[in-house]
Amino acid sequence: MEFKHISVLFEETIEGLHIKPDGIYVDGTMGGAGHGRAVCERLNSEGRYIGIDQDEAAIKVGTERLAPFADRVSIVRSNYADMVSVVHNLGIQKVDGIMLDLGVSSYQLDTVERGFSYREDAPLDMRMDQRQAMTARDIVNDYSEMELFHIIRDYGEDRFAKNIAKHICMERAKKPIETTLELAEIIKQAIPAKIRATGGHPAKRTFQAIRIELNHELSVLEDNLNGMIDLLNPGGRLCIITFHSLEDRIVKNIFKKNENPCICPPGFPVCTCGMESKGRVITRKPVLPGEKELLENSRSKSAKLRVFERR
Repeated sequence: MEFKHISVLFEETIEGLHIKPDGIYVDGTMGGAGHGRAVCERLNSEGRYIGIDQDEAAIKVGTERLAPFADRVSIVRSNYADMVSVVHNLGIQKVDGIMLDLGVSSYQLDTVERGFSYREDAPLDMRMDQRQAMTARDIVNDYSEMELFHIIRDYGEDRFAKNIAKHICMERAKKPIETTLELAEIIKQAIPAKIRATGGHPAKRTFQAIRIELNHELSVLEDNLNGMIDLLNPGGRLCIITFHSLEDRIVKNIFKKNENPCICPPGFPVCTCGMESKGRVITRKPVLPGEKELLENSRSKSAKLRVFERR
């Protein structure tokens, strides 16, 4: 299958990076190298692009698509959680821009056997890195009812989380749940028919929750944003595209804290905590897709871009 992925908020992200021809730029979620190619086209022979992805298919396609720029490209199969060590291992201490396009790619969703889609029948997989042993099947069949309830409530923000967890446990007691459509049908039965008729696909939120839990998506983001900001040169920018409120909230709060880290009581006449600002938030409100992009790519609907600049 061809690796197809339409880069969301493409122009806005490239503009947000403020690319210098001789700068060093890191793409922590390279995917099909859509954004990456645009960066490489703006670099001269002194510039450098570092593409990181944990997905084997993305590494293969990114390497092929960026072959014309091989003299300025380094591609590493890794999780962006290891970005700082990846960059340092390449002999680079600081970079001029970093971008992350979070969530699951169109290619991953459309490759049925990867098990990300609740609309196609496939084994319950959902691994972004297929070197990982644990799959979505393990979560669905081995987590306790309480654990399932918590992840569906917290990561899926589904108000029927309790009932969905209960139904999953009832069904797996009869036999293990093996496929995506089996799971989607169980979820459907746990949600009142009246709600099913209006609220989009009933399995969407639960599938999101399981995927986030399996791939540690929120903890990886939360634990590594500060390190990325520290990796930037003065004037360097961090551009992050999120696809749901949980990711966006993490990015918004960490950007805000890095802009204004002071912990002195509000009434203090002068700051005594010694916490210094690391930069400024460029996007007071997130950048959203325009009408044209929404028409051309329905998957861009929930995308938000936030940009931080290092001082």
